[in-house]
Amino acid sequence: MKLLASLTSPFARKVRIVLAEKHVECELEVVNPWEPVNPVIEHNPLSQVPTLVLDDGNNVFDSRVIVEYLDAISPAVKLLPEPGRQRMLVRRIEALADGVTEAAMKIFLERKRAAEKQDADWLALQRAAIGRGLDALERELGDKEWFHGHGLSLADIATGCCLGYLSLRLEDEVEWRVGHPGLAQHMDKLMARHSFADTVPPKS
Repeated sequence: MKLLASLTSPFARKVRIVLAEKHVECELEVVNPWEPVNPVIEHNPLSQVPTLVLDDGNNVFDSRVIVEYLDAISPAVKLLPEPGRQRMLVRRIEALADGVTEAAMKIFLERKRAAEKQDADWLALQRAAIGRGLDALERELGDKEWFHGHGLSLADIATGCCLGYLSLRLEDEVEWRVGHPGLAQHMDKLMARHSFADTVPPKS
């Protein structure tokens, strides 16, 4: 297998962490999906990362689809519960964390536009969504050690990637540690794991 990924993509990081936690061997090819001609297009018509290229030539894209596939093919620690209510609860947290990440990405991209072309109302909507999302994640975690059960799950991984992206792209604009002590402590714990420490995105 080969993973096409950008080192700064939070969704590619999510897949890379799952690969590490599941002990799945996979070649990493670093790509730039923003270039008009790039290797991703051959495998994903949307030219988005992450994209997983399987040994049989099939391609898997969208991080949520990829991580579900990876969790199914490896008997190592299960990051998703069996189908049913418990899985829904974990996927719900993943969707919430991914949604906060997507709002942060929208702000980052809008900030690339000339100042006079930036939409202040649009930016305010995204900041509000991030704030509500972080508050919800803080409540969901509560005083628990993990979001679900007694160990790491996809909910924790998605949240960690979300918080990491906020620190990477919006460090001066979204001080997510302020008012979210549970998330701050949780992130510190996650960063002690090799899978998180080894995938910290470069500040570029």
